[in-house]
Amino acid sequence: MKSNASFLHALFFVLLAGSSHSLAQVSYRAGSPTAPPRIVQTIDETNLVQLKGNTHPLANAEHDQGAVPDSLSMAHMLFELKRAPEQEQALLQLIDQMHDPHSGNYHKWLTAEELGRQFGPSRQDIDIVINWLRSQGFQINVVYPSGMVVDITGTAGQVRDTFHTEIHRYNVEGKQHIANASDPVIPAAVEPVVVGFASLHDFMPRPLARRPGTTQTAPAPQPDFSFPYNGIERYFVGPQDFAKIYNVTPLWTASLPITGKGQTIAVLENTDMNANDWTTFRTAFGLSSFSGTFAQVHPAPPTGTNNCNSPGTNSNEIEAAIDAEWTGAVAPDAAIELASCKDTSTSFGVWIAAQNLLNGKNPPPIISVSYGACESDLGSSGNAFFSSTWQQAVTEGTSVFVAAGDVGAAVCDGASRFTSPASHGIAVSGTASTPYNVAVGGTDFQDYADGTTATYWSTTNGSGGESAKSYVPEIPWNDSCAGSVLYTFEKFPSGAAFCNSSAGTNYLDSVAGSGGPSSIYPKPSWQSGVIGLHNDRKRDLPDVSLFASAGFWTHASLICMSDTSEGGATCTYTNPTDALLSSNGGTSLTAPAFAGIQALINEKTGSKQGNPNPVLYKLAAAEYGSSTTPNHTNLTSCNSNKGNKVGSSCIFYDITKGDIDVVCQAGSKNCFTPAGDSYGVLSTSTKSAAAAYRSGAGWDFATGLGTVNVTNLVNAW
Repeated sequence: MKSNASFLHALFFVLLAGSSHSLAQVSYRAGSPTAPPRIVQTIDETNLVQLKGNTHPLANAEHDQGAVPDSLSMAHMLFELKRAPEQEQALLQLIDQMHDPHSGNYHKWLTAEELGRQFGPSRQDIDIVINWLRSQGFQINVVYPSGMVVDITGTAGQVRDTFHTEIHRYNVEGKQHIANASDPVIPAAVEPVVVGFASLHDFMPRPLARRPGTTQTAPAPQPDFSFPYNGIERYFVGPQDFAKIYNVTPLWTASLPITGKGQTIAVLENTDMNANDWTTFRTAFGLSSFSGTFAQVHPAPPTGTNNCNSPGTNSNEIEAAIDAEWTGAVAPDAAIELASCKDTSTSFGVWIAAQNLLNGKNPPPIISVSYGACESDLGSSGNAFFSSTWQQAVTEGTSVFVAAGDVGAAVCDGASRFTSPASHGIAVSGTASTPYNVAVGGTDFQDYADGTTATYWSTTNGSGGESAKSYVPEIPWNDSCAGSVLYTFEKFPSGAAFCNSSAGTNYLDSVAGSGGPSSIYPKPSWQSGVIGLHNDRKRDLPDVSLFASAGFWTHASLICMSDTSEGGATCTYTNPTDALLSSNGGTSLTAPAFAGIQALINEKTGSKQGNPNPVLYKLAAAEYGSSTTPNHTNLTSCNSNKGNKVGSSCIFYDITKGDIDVVCQAGSKNCFTPAGDSYGVLSTSTKSAAAAYRSGAGWDFATGLGTVNVTNLVNAW
């Protein structure tokens, strides 16, 4: 034992002595030249620590098909490092100052290199980790300037021998996956600076688009759209409708128009798309007169081996189309950049694109992400990866908008399970729950349920395809039998009663805009001062919302995705069938749309804004008031239920009717089930009155701060 440690000690210093030559292969020496080293012990392969919480829940005995061959290539794994606690505290203080108009550091953004030099692990520690990895046979591809992530390539055998976890194959619902069978293990000596792998599996985050027909429509059996289809009048939401409903048009038509000119929005994807679809969409909906541009890029890292290969088009192409088209639908003069990288065996292409953009010389001022995975599925290292990545973004002035999710408060019931009753308990998306991004939830329109459709929609379309007459009253997006708007409409006394009835069997799903408390992050300082916020000491989601329905109450949003092999259509919107196939929903729509709103804000202010949440919550506190001093006048005037009579000075539209309650399987976690029933309502307690979650005055788990009057928001920023 002693002689082995001595050998490793000698090997370590031989490797370190040659580190300058070795690191030249990746052309960058990342990290802080002044931070004190934290690796102070000799690397001893017999003194190990386990990185707990990093085995995917689906990598279990039920699905296990045995170990993969040792030779299986595992390319471009993202290996995460961490800064010292005192560095982290200093960085958090600086981020607060960057967003405080009274601070001398206000909007003094950092570059990736500056972030690494000031707040990264020491260069000596990074060299030690790199040379230890290289001594185990791993190829070092990229050492990112932030000093927080290293891209490495190896084999399954090398992962097993170095990190003491086997890579197995798993068959889950008929699909093949690979994943680590146990939590990785590392030498105790390097633990002070190592987080672990962003992922050692291919259970990738999911796109959050919702196609029509994935759930039943209320009360008709077909999805609803904007003109007669199967004898029912349908009302699509196109760009001009969105501009009317959320009051964007006055910005576009002002004497000094605010249209997103000079702004760049990056939508992060793991697929490309047909660029002609973007043009077709804009031409069809009256946006071709604007000068916005569209480009597809595969961002290379700033140094080292290229890890971003073109993914081509795949089954997520519809997600890319939604994101690219709807950012430009709100900010029609902005430059839309679809940044995509191909997935590797363990690294999601969106992760690679984010790292390469944020560590590049010109990080985008705005990023939109419409993929999600629940916090427990990501594991401790995966959550740390998103936290560190979005944290880096805001230090560079980049505003990040992430879809909150489409499964109510049951985000771990995503993937193919969303059409079934929830069974995994209350959870939120780890891609959206960090304190450094805006989590965007979803709403639906309530005119159909109220019988007021003619008040808000014209039966003929304008030149840009618009039919909306004004702001339309909103409810949380919810397609489940547990939703109060639906079960009331169907004349049932409760969600549990409806879900357990013969009529309710058509709606046994967990499709709804997502919200809930994070199981990881404490409540940020800026998430305060607004009536409705919970004193739960947790980061709560969502922050804001926009329209997200996929046709449940006669409304859905239009897109163009012409790849018929992936379920697309010809984008002939005058043809009812093509229009149906060209409509979509989900918080996939709301994140890019709010990114477009941010482009209008950036143009108006003339600068990048970093994390928008401190300003959003400050404005909401002024409008709604707090729980101790509520502004009853504004809470009444800005209540969404007022519809076209809502106050003209409101920045936020307060959604107070409806919920994101979803049906759950009797006996499952957080499920309130009446005695003898098969299904219940996902709940925060054993009392049905505590269902998860209802809308209410001010902030709520169903829609956050609500939706926005865009012109008022931009002018008040």
